[in-house]
Amino acid sequence: MTGRDLLLLAASGAGAGVMNALAGGGTILTFPALIFLGLPARVANATSTVALVPGAAASLAGYWGEVKTHRAWLRTLLLPSLVGGTIGSLLLLATPEKLFARLAPLLVLVATVLFSVQSWRARRREVDGADVPAPAAAGPRLRAALAGQFLVAIYGGYFGAGIGILMLAILATLGLTNIHAMNGLKNLFGMAINGLAAAIFVGAGIVDWQVVLPLLAGSVAGGYLGARFGQRIGRDRARMAVIVVGILVTVLLALRQI
Repeated sequence: MTGRDLLLLAASGAGAGVMNALAGGGTILTFPALIFLGLPARVANATSTVALVPGAAASLAGYWGEVKTHRAWLRTLLLPSLVGGTIGSLLLLATPEKLFARLAPLLVLVATVLFSVQSWRARRREVDGADVPAPAAAGPRLRAALAGQFLVAIYGGYFGAGIGILMLAILATLGLTNIHAMNGLKNLFGMAINGLAAAIFVGAGIVDWQVVLPLLAGSVAGGYLGARFGQRIGRDRARMAVIVVGILVTVLLALRQI
């Protein structure tokens, strides 16, 4: 592996870590980088998943001050994340990636629009920091969110580009408005989804360990710095960053299908 290859891997990992900390979609940087280096698509997907899990943990550490006040939500959406992520990763081992890859741009676009609408409503209500508690979000809306998280987790274990934006949209529909807490929760659920998927991919022997380390180092640095940056710029700008990243991810995923 050349110095240029190492630099490409570290840079794509760092960029992915920042994107995942702010909104999601980091896979669209690491996956093409691995394909460019000659890895088969399925191996590139599995290797990217393994390398980005520590970055999500670093990002969660940056948001932990906000997340620890929303612990009830961890219990609410953690189980569907774990089960769905396991199913999705097993599907990847058995099937090609083309179906979910084709659906990815539409999913991310819908999630971005939904998140934008919910953000506008949150600003009008001016209720940042007064999120709906988990037990209060009951009934059809909660059941829909559980089902949605389960489906997002399947997609995340299978392919995963843009799952952060999808999860932010789910949290917004449940009444959460604190974008920093939402980002932290999203990163924790992403760790659950991708952590199980990574373990399955490692067990299946489809991870290229030669390229994991530079990707991992970049993603950890980018994840933590991205979380700190998101908190520094304030909630309104952090919401806008999510929307901008969502549009960018949609465009890049669509271009990959051409």
